[in-house]
Amino acid sequence: MKYVKNLKCTNCGQTYEAIPERYLCDTCGEKGILEVQYKYEKIKEDWNKEKLSQNNESSIWRYMPLLPIIETTQKPNLRIGHTPFYNSKKMAKKLGLKNLVIKDDGLNPTGSLKDRASAIAVVKAKEAGAKTASCSSTGNAASSLAGNVAAMESEMKAIIFVPKRAPAGKVAQLLVYGAEVVSVQDSYEETYYLSDRAIKKWGWYNRNAAINPYLVEGKKTAVLELAEQLNWDMPDWVVFSVGDGCTIAGAYKGFYDLEQIGFIKNIPKLLGVQAEGCAPITKSFKTGKKLEVTEENTIADSIAVGSPSNYKKALTAVKKSRGDMINVSDQDILKMIKNLGSTTGIFGEPAGVAGLAGLEKAVSLGIIKADDNVAAVITGNGLKDIDNARKATGDLIKIESDINKLEEIFYKKGVIDT
Repeated sequence: MKYVKNLKCTNCGQTYEAIPERYLCDTCGEKGILEVQYKYEKIKEDWNKEKLSQNNESSIWRYMPLLPIIETTQKPNLRIGHTPFYNSKKMAKKLGLKNLVIKDDGLNPTGSLKDRASAIAVVKAKEAGAKTASCSSTGNAASSLAGNVAAMESEMKAIIFVPKRAPAGKVAQLLVYGAEVVSVQDSYEETYYLSDRAIKKWGWYNRNAAINPYLVEGKKTAVLELAEQLNWDMPDWVVFSVGDGCTIAGAYKGFYDLEQIGFIKNIPKLLGVQAEGCAPITKSFKTGKKLEVTEENTIADSIAVGSPSNYKKALTAVKKSRGDMINVSDQDILKMIKNLGSTTGIFGEPAGVAGLAGLEKAVSLGIIKADDNVAAVITGNGLKDIDNARKATGDLIKIESDINKLEEIFYKKGVIDT
């Protein structure tokens, strides 16, 4: 980690050596979220766009100078990152925009952006000499950790805590990947507290993104990649769904890093989108008041975090980028699942498309202008939550093998002309 300077507390400013097991500030405790600090001048001396363009690595590891790991540490045998992006004129027009880029991070190996963070987690666990890595999750962080632990092909194991509402598809992933799964018959908040106590009691490596400062560094690779894919020409806005706040915090950190080393000239505005049924960070952003714990009442399980630990980083990210936050209803989200799929062929889970639903609302309210260049990141694959996908699409045609009846139904539905 020759380019890592230290870890700095975002609350009091105290600094610490960047060892794998360092999670929080000793002085500030749970409020003392740490952030990785880099030696930007040294990076600028040793690394540039030309060297990056000559790198044949097609994963997050191509950005090694901006990652807080030892280069020689074993890494999971999965290709994390290098997800595609699409310039969708049709979707842009539907949303009232002229230009829209969509990056599909649901095509990571376990189906979500969180593979980026989990890949860093298992590498740091390896550096720490840990035999077990653990986290609490509504599904995506859990499945990504379990998959990446399995891909280490070592003696490391994953112990996962999920709330009772975790979708069946995500739980199935955990079991397939060989994780030890604890289904806590309570809310995500209580699930997190139990996992935290267990991690401390047995000394497991902590993959909980709100606690572990290294995981934001993995999440930021989504925008490092996006910036490179856009040939370093930044859009006016970049849109993310928001749960615990780590992903949008990672986005800002990635853009900030790129600006500091001269790869980009400006940081895009960030639009953070929460579900109306669980929007504590948006409320704090709009009112300027301390965050209040809320219920987790939304179909978008991956962003249903009523007591987010990392909300200060999220608020800082949106404010420093001169961005905004907005909430969307579950109906808005369901509508966007079908709209996105039928328009672009991209299948997103509820939390994965919440950002796009928020973008549509932001355009209608004039927060984002029609002429603005916008990029949106789909954070999770729709196959993880088939039940809500079916709610979004309506009924299929059920019929006996009768061409006349089929013709009659097609006429009524407008499938064929009369």
